[in-house]
Amino acid sequence: MRVAGAVGLAAALAVAACAGPTIENGVYRARTGYRVTLPRDGWVVERDTRADLELRHQTGSAAMLVNGLCDVPVVERRPDVLVRQLVLGLRDRVVVESGEVPVNGRVATHTVLEGRMQKSDDRMRIESYVVKGDRCVWDLIYAAEPGAFDATRGDFQRLVESFVTD
Repeated sequence: MRVAGAVGLAAALAVAACAGPTIENGVYRARTGYRVTLPRDGWVVERDTRADLELRHQTGSAAMLVNGLCDVPVVERRPDVLVRQLVLGLRDRVVVESGEVPVNGRVATHTVLEGRMQKSDDRMRIESYVVKGDRCVWDLIYAAEPGAFDATRGDFQRLVESFVTD
């Protein structure tokens, strides 16, 4: 599963302790001070992950990851550095979209890029939002094969719109 590699790549970079997602009434609440509403249909919560929350589409063509880090060195990094760290294992990268956007009243660095997985020639399209707070940084990531990207991107957009910090 190619998407597993892309999300696994991001999860490996997300060095957060995780005892598994805590979900109540379709809302995930994280220890790092945020909550998101899960997509309704077609998504499965990955229980074996190092990220706060990882979702895989039942078709195997897409995945989402949400993670927070509350670590002074991370919070002090520039947003462009944080974005590059998310996609270190992606080669032949091409930026499709990039800029700052509002997410829950905060400025987020939004990026859509496409590239090849480090250990294969499989192309992936990855969308990310890096949201910086005073004490934490939150990453919201969507990865899919380019041909399947738009099919479930709306689910990711709704997850991003539901992102609230406590």
